[in-house]
Amino acid sequence: MAEPPGPAAHQSRTEGPAGPAARQYRAAELARAAGITPRTLRFYRERKLLPPPRREGRIAWYGPQHLARLQTIAALLERGHTLGGIAELISAFECGRDVGELLGLAGAAVPWQEEAAVRLTPAELADRFAGEVTPENLTASLDMGYLGVDGDEIVHVSRRLLDASTALVGHGIPLAAVLAAGREVRAHADALAGTFTELIRTHVLAGLRPGEPTTAAALAELRSIAKTVMDAEITMALDRRVRTEPAVWLGAHGAAGEPGPARPG
Repeated sequence: MAEPPGPAAHQSRTEGPAGPAARQYRAAELARAAGITPRTLRFYRERKLLPPPRREGRIAWYGPQHLARLQTIAALLERGHTLGGIAELISAFECGRDVGELLGLAGAAVPWQEEAAVRLTPAELADRFAGEVTPENLTASLDMGYLGVDGDEIVHVSRRLLDASTALVGHGIPLAAVLAAGREVRAHADALAGTFTELIRTHVLAGLRPGEPTTAAALAELRSIAKTVMDAEITMALDRRVRTEPAVWLGAHGAAGEPGPARPG
């Protein structure tokens, strides 16, 4: 009588010819191991945030690299990164560079993150933006990485941006206009961040050693200084605009109940 199959019968999933090998997962198993839903896994695959699985006939097998990628995505979302930004980082990973290498600091820890993700039901999102949650606006928000989907919930990557968008729409600005402005602001923010990154890379990084606590502390301090400069400049720019724009607008249109300035002709 034949003996029951032993461990070697499962060699294709858990063992290789030389001994233990990396575990392989089917899609549902991978989603469960990563703490996400199968729907979210499909969403990440569609956004090309995961490398293709290995296929055996009609079965797709995922390995530890897929699980590690999902855990990285979850950590970055929790720290406030957008899906668009994560996609850029993943592109760098796939070119053989990690985040530290992008800054010239392979292995260095990044000790800061301020943005907190917000989980919403579709109804809660609709309540925030009454009449503005259109397919077009949802698509734009997904493309920009502001929104993600996790099962039956919607994840916004930044509470501060969500609250600001809600307030702007509450003042009568259409959500489509807010999203368009967000694209423009992001482009300027990326350019400013690039300016400070280049400044730090050129004049500071050469004297730092990757992975040392003093390096992480120095980078945190430099980041705080850069943020202070950008915040001060945008504050002064807004102050200048606030002083001049209302007067210009009211002068052109006339204040309510008051005659405007005399005009030629």
